[in-house]
Amino acid sequence: MAGISRKYPMLRRSRAMWTSRRIWQPRLVFWAGAISIGLISVLFAALADQAQGLFRALVGRDTGWRSYLPLVMTPLGFVLCAWLAHVFFPGSQGSGIPQAIAARHLRDEHDRSRILSLRLAAGKIALTVIGLFCGASIGREGPTVQVGASLMLQAARWGGMAQARGLILAGSAAGIAAAFNTPLAGIVFAIEEMGRTYEARTNGLVLTAVILAGLASLGLVGNYSYFGIAKDTVAFAADWPLVIACGVIGGGFGALFSLLALTATRRIRRWNALQPLWRTLVVAGVCGLAVAVTGIASGGLTFGTGYTQARVAIEGTPLPAFFFLEKFAAGVLSMMSGIREASSRRRLRSEQGSAAHSDWSWAPVRASRPCSAWLAISPAWCRHQ
Repeated sequence: MAGISRKYPMLRRSRAMWTSRRIWQPRLVFWAGAISIGLISVLFAALADQAQGLFRALVGRDTGWRSYLPLVMTPLGFVLCAWLAHVFFPGSQGSGIPQAIAARHLRDEHDRSRILSLRLAAGKIALTVIGLFCGASIGREGPTVQVGASLMLQAARWGGMAQARGLILAGSAAGIAAAFNTPLAGIVFAIEEMGRTYEARTNGLVLTAVILAGLASLGLVGNYSYFGIAKDTVAFAADWPLVIACGVIGGGFGALFSLLALTATRRIRRWNALQPLWRTLVVAGVCGLAVAVTGIASGGLTFGTGYTQARVAIEGTPLPAFFFLEKFAAGVLSMMSGIREASSRRRLRSEQGSAAHSDWSWAPVRASRPCSAWLAISPAWCRHQ
């Protein structure tokens, strides 16, 4: 065997490569990080569903006194989340996507750790779950991006990997893929939103992280359709203008949501500057009370992530006439409170509600429901804060 190695130097180099700890340690740590993102995304989703279920169990489905519990629960929950974020988890405010994008452009490790760390990942999950338990109109997709980026960056530190920018990109993409059960969406998100360009040197990291995170998620919950299945199709060429209209109108609402969120949060931050903690708690309490009133007025439809409403809308069940406006308002208020992410998912829900309340007797509109959901979200996907 030794003679063969001397005769073929390539075999000697290959053997050295396959047995080198320096080569394999970073790869194994990276693979473990990608798998952990998928597992934690599944756990995050389960906790979020449990929190929403507990909230609805406490509030009840009747019109008795329990239906008014959100007037107390929601403001107190908002204040608690704002206090925890300010005191224990500074840097956890916001949707999570802008934070991951900003971390890619930071060069100082200390500055990067202020918005991407295991502590912040745990805080992000905890604050989202508490918010959902209190009836906040928030989602878990944005937080999953920050959690995924934090986990992958920590894996890079443990594994001695130096490609921080690429690893943040890979972790964010894995988070989106695991949260939506859509590997392709994770890749497109990484290229279009996180990286803003295609980088050949990071494509291997992104693809590997998405595949491993997706496999981990599929291994636990199986292959599922996040927004259900729409059986309607576009039958005639005349139907396509309606599909385009849904995309344009939905994109307009998305842009309006981002504009309102940016304007309101900037003014609130300036107002909070004099007394950051107390004024932050006041804003959170007022926004929480407004979210509770909106939720009660909508019959409880605007509380929580909006996953159920989006699914039934896509599958053919009409939503109430003013649902999309109520969900829009609840999302803006939740974003203004500063407790957590209320952007991409809230826009998506409100836009689906708008399309769902179009004329359900029109086959073209029914056919455009799935298109309206995804076309609407693309023009203004998390371009806020």
